[in-house]
Amino acid sequence: MSHRDRIPSDIQVVVAVVMLTCIFIVVPALSNTPIRTVLGLPMLLFLPGYSLIAALFPARDDLDGIERFALSIGLSIAVVPLIGLALNYTTWGIRLFPILISVSAFTIIMCIVAVFRRRSLPEDEHFTVPFYKTYLSLKEEISKKPENKLDRILTILLVISIVASIVTLAYVVVTPKEGEKFTEFYILGPGGMAEGYPTDLELGQNGTVIIGVVNHEYVDTDYSIELMLENNSQLTDQESLQIILQHNETWEKEITFTPASAGENMKLQFLLYKDRDMAEPYRDLHLWIDVREI
Repeated sequence: MSHRDRIPSDIQVVVAVVMLTCIFIVVPALSNTPIRTVLGLPMLLFLPGYSLIAALFPARDDLDGIERFALSIGLSIAVVPLIGLALNYTTWGIRLFPILISVSAFTIIMCIVAVFRRRSLPEDEHFTVPFYKTYLSLKEEISKKPENKLDRILTILLVISIVASIVTLAYVVVTPKEGEKFTEFYILGPGGMAEGYPTDLELGQNGTVIIGVVNHEYVDTDYSIELMLENNSQLTDQESLQIILQHNETWEKEITFTPASAGENMKLQFLLYKDRDMAEPYRDLHLWIDVREI
């Protein structure tokens, strides 16, 4: 393969990162590793814009390196939301895999366009990223013997500072600060909305609500749910509902209850207990219901 027919090294790197990111997101064993975050950030914030700039400006003299870098970030921030907006009007919606496929397809298509546009130019006008020359230059600078002991110490300190900065940045990215710990607890009407609650029933008539719990406790949490009427009536066939949720996991279930006695303005309580501590509810919701005699 001639030098002209080779795929430029920067395009190879972009395509490789895109494919690697897809692997780390799709494969379950890899999707929970910090590497997914490390690859995902440039996938969204740099590569789409870089590939678009590469397609629009194939010549070396079109833009300098700093301009390409800045525009790559800016255009990525503009392109990715537009892709999300377009997906919002499709049957796929704004979900992980449609976004992954769309952003990956856009980036790779722009890379293909960039390759063909560079090949249409004279070889000495191609834009290239001199990875190998940069590596050789850095290697020469590092291996070059300093003129004196002070220069050697300063060089070592500089290298240590750069490595420490990269490690610190990676740690901050892959280890986000733990936020407030809490649990969402809510009730919805039978239609799945915050309306249409069964507040007017006849004695013996069933009422239906949807109970929801969302775990934001940063650990797997054991929850118990109990329904009580006027503080003394169990309304479900089982004494309590037991669930275990992972962090950020959502649970919803349709619950049917049957009041055992008639009355007006009776307090129907939905009690959420945490870690099987049944002494005091962790969360408490209620409805005021009327139950009429038949």
